[in-house]
Amino acid sequence: QLQLVESGGDLVQPGGSLRLSCAASGFTLDYYAIGWFRQAPGKEREGVSCIDNNGGSTYYADSVKGRFTISRDNAKNTVYLQMNSLKPEDTAVYYCAAGPTIAAMLSGDYDYWGQGTQVTVSS
Repeated sequence: QLQLVESGGDLVQPGGSLRLSCAASGFTLDYYAIGWFRQAPGKEREGVSCIDNNGGSTYYADSVKGRFTISRDNAKNTVYLQMNSLKPEDTAVYYCAAGPTIAAMLSGDYDYWGQGTQVTVSS
């Protein structure tokens, strides 16, 4: 079965940190750009961060620049999102996606989509 599986979501206090993981099953991530997206209740889905297939290019939404870091380990077939200095407004379901390029995914073109992991930032 070809799928992406996210993990690492949790309840954390403001100012805390979490690391999300996105693991591929049934296919290799080597040829794909990977993106993290999030959606909070009542809000539109937002592209948070993306990384190209070899890790040479990245994208960050203005709202997370300087706080989040995306990375990938192709040997482990996994992409990570390190989230520091978390704020209540970061609360959302976080999804990872695999697509042809960063630009394509930010335009809604992707090949695989995960089931999501809940991140809640609250005191």
